[in-house]
Amino acid sequence: MDLKEKAVAALKKHDSGEELLCLPALPGASVLIPLLLRDGQLRLLLTVRAVHLKQHAGEVCFPGGKRESGDRDEVHTALREAEEEIGLPPDSVQVICKLFPVLNKAGLLITPVVAFIEDSFEARPNTDEVSEVFTLPLEFFTKAADHSGYPVPSVFGPTHSFMYTDPSTGNIHQIWGLTAALAITVAVLALGKKPEFEVGFNLDDPASGFKDLLSRRLSKL
Repeated sequence: MDLKEKAVAALKKHDSGEELLCLPALPGASVLIPLLLRDGQLRLLLTVRAVHLKQHAGEVCFPGGKRESGDRDEVHTALREAEEEIGLPPDSVQVICKLFPVLNKAGLLITPVVAFIEDSFEARPNTDEVSEVFTLPLEFFTKAADHSGYPVPSVFGPTHSFMYTDPSTGNIHQIWGLTAALAITVAVLALGKKPEFEVGFNLDDPASGFKDLLSRRLSKL
């Protein structure tokens, strides 16, 4: 198998599938975690939120947002939001799996949808929501060189932060919090590679760890 085929096979083993049907009825949201194969390397696409937004202005994140009444399911939400935010055509996306949802600090149950997109995709950012789109090597999220960990509680436990300098623009991006934790998780699952740093959450069985975190969060509501 080539690199993409190996990653797809590994990620599919962690699809949350029917387990999502047993979750409590909470406000939902989805994020799309877009992977692509370019020059023999797995890469991850991320966006930068517009600076005028009321929440998380200027932060690096995945395409995504709240579920709307017309959305069929979590995947539909993720694909709709990605099309609205960066012009990604839904029919060009190969959805691989849904990871177990995470309850964020705002009380939204966020479902991560992992997918592959074409390496030729050229983003058309909706400037009302997104100021920049960039890709970086997925392996970056397993390296200690540009990583920092803080004993500040987040939805995943410790807070992780990465500093990435985009060689094509010179722009420096901080990738942290939930976005960083999900990127670490997908990197480990897709590459079969342990990080060079302590993560503070279960990477051997992510679904089990996610369920435990969700259960603890729900018990405090």
